[in-house]
Order: sequence, then C-alpha cells, then structure tokens
Amino acid sequence: MSPQLPAINELLAAILPANRFYDAKLGERRGPFHSLDDFTASVPFTTKDELAADHEAHPPYGTTHSFPLESYPRFHQTSGTRGKPLIWLDDPDGWSWVLDNWEWVWRGAGVEPGHVAFFPFSFGPFLGFWAGFEAATRMGIRAVPGGGLSSENRLHVLQRSECRVLCCTPTYALHLVGVGERTGLPVGSLGIETIVVCGEPGGSIPEVRERIESAWKARVFDHHGMTEIGPVSVSDKRDPELLLLRHEAYFCEVIDPETARPTGSGDTGELVLTTLGRHGSPLLRYRTGDLVRPVPHGEHFALEGGILGRADDMVVIRGINIHPGAIDAIVRSIDGIGEYRVEVDRRAAMTELRLQVEAIAATADQLAHELRTTLGLRIPVAAVEPGTLPTFEVKARRWQILD
Repeated sequence: MSPQLPAINELLAAILPANRFYDAKLGERRGPFHSLDDFTASVPFTTKDELAADHEAHPPYGTTHSFPLESYPRFHQTSGTRGKPLIWLDDPDGWSWVLDNWEWVWRGAGVEPGHVAFFPFSFGPFLGFWAGFEAATRMGIRAVPGGGLSSENRLHVLQRSECRVLCCTPTYALHLVGVGERTGLPVGSLGIETIVVCGEPGGSIPEVRERIESAWKARVFDHHGMTEIGPVSVSDKRDPELLLLRHEAYFCEVIDPETARPTGSGDTGELVLTTLGRHGSPLLRYRTGDLVRPVPHGEHFALEGGILGRADDMVVIRGINIHPGAIDAIVRSIDGIGEYRVEVDRRAAMTELRLQVEAIAATADQLAHELRTTLGLRIPVAAVEPGTLPTFEVKARRWQILD
C-alpha cells in the first residue's frame, strides 16, 4: 500500500464535515478509500476559480477552513497576478507543516544549521518569504533580513554579515548583479556559495541559472510553491535539470490540461497537488496551472526542466505556441541586457508580440535575430535606457496584455 493512501484517508477524516467547502463539494465521496485510483476516481479536482468564487460568496476568508476561525493566527494572501488575491489562513499545526516543508527545501539545497542566509526583500503578505525565513531560524540558520533597504545597501549588508546563502527571485539575483557592477561591489566577491531562487521558473531555465551562477560564483537551487499549497520542490543536487517534489507531504499527479486524464512519463501536463498535512486549510486535487514534465525518480517522479510555464500563460503568435520561459531563456542567453518587457497586442486581427530591453541598439538587434532564429518569428525589439523599465523584488510582471 502506498504510504500516501493512509495520509489521504486521515486528511478526509480530519476535515469532514467541519470544512464547509469540501463537505459541500464531496457529498458522499469522502472515503475511506482503498486505493489511490479509488481516490482519484471519486474526488473531483479543485480549481482556483472555485476558490475565488467561494471567497466572493463568503468574504473575506471563504469556507475552506476545518476549524473555527479563531484557531488561525497566520494570515497570507496570493500574489493576485491572475485576479483578486485570495486570503489564506493557517492554524499552528498547519503552519508547522509548512515550515517542515521549507526545512526540507533548505536541506535539499545543502543549507545547514549554523549557515547564514540573506533575504533581500520587503516582507509582504506572500507566504513564501515568511515561511522560508521562519523555517531557517527554526532549524538554526542565521536569517538576515534585508527589507526596507536599497539594492546597494543590501549588498553592503550582505557583505558585512558574511552570508553564504541568498534567497530571492531569479530576476532580483540578476538585478543585484547590475547594481554590484555599477557600484564597484561585484557580487562574485561577496562569498555567496548557495542561491535558492523562487517565485519564477528561472532557476530551472539553463540560460538563467548559468548567468546567475557565473556572476555570483555560486550554486543555484530552484524551488517553487504556492501560498494556498505551501513549499513543494527543490532542485536535485546531482542534476540541476530535475526538480524534486516532496511526495511525503503532497499527493502529486500530472494531467492533460485539456482532457484532465493522467499523462505519461515524459509528457507535458498540469501539476495537481493534494496537501496531506495542512488539515486546517486543505486542498484536494488542486489544479495548480503549472505545466511540468514528469520523469521517473525512485518510487515517485521528478520534474524535468522544472516548472515549464503555466497553462494560462501561453500565447499563440502566428500559429506558434510561446511560453514566457522560452522568451526568458533567449533573453538571458545574450550579454548586455538588463530588464526587459514583453507586450502582447491583441488589438489587431492577428496577435503581435514585441519586446523592450534595457540595452544598446546593437544588442537589441542581436536579440531580435536570436528570437527569429529560435522561434521562427519576427519579433520587434526596441532598446531603452537602463532604469527605464521596472525592477522586481518578487514575482516579475514583464508580460503586458493589450486588448
């Protein structure tokens, strides 16, 4: 018997009938289940649209809670990049489970008690920052906060605190490279040995990962998670092309986004997760929207190439499917580009794509050539002055849709 099946049955027994969202959703389909196939055949998917509708109907917190609201001291919310942010609450046991998963991420990246880690961002309501920081302190890592500082001052604090670990988005790691070059404090001289990147898929894009590692002279580990799900993955130490999933904490599935049927090994599909230990605010068979390619790894599977994109992020330009990760890989393969922005213009009869890059004109022309060679599309690229485009500490929002 799979060890996940008892955890699934324990989860259902713990949350029903008190959890109003799932009590109504599941009806009589609540177990106990005798196999994982029985579970997947009986329990429907949960979608973000359902959660959003539940929050709208029952503001401000929705009905996905298994305990009285006074049992939930932790407040977080999603980024809102795809609609109104969802508020997500955790009881103490659920939050401890989240921290357990982040400790697994730290250990997977080779970070140990006694190490010093720097967090160069201002803490907002997103779960990942708080969970990563608190898990670090709980396991004996000295966690150095960098909120409320300029990027230049963050580099100075990083240097003085003798940090060996950095935790940030791939975008911000690259932004600090440019800041260090302009201020005479090259990041490769700061002694960072390990960089855990999250919030964007760049850590599993070879071109992005290699640029970060080359500049910082450090090893990059990718990680991903979601506020409503928790910390999920970390790069394999032996193979940076693989993203490992914490199967003991999540029941993981990959399905075809169109048919919702399970995909085969090596086929791209949508990651579906069930939170096995977050009883206070559970999610059953949650369609994350993340596109992944599962490959066998031990008794379970890992993700080849990390998070490949999102099912709702893909745009079709003259019959060619384009994901943001493909554009990011091409941009980061060229030296001399700072920030960039992508415009998707749907106002004409045919959707058009164009880029702005902080670079000289010759570099912009080189990028246009690479885009045409790699994608088979003519995509206009305009050069703009450094500092023209916004920089991002958290999830980068480079893609603009013009309707």
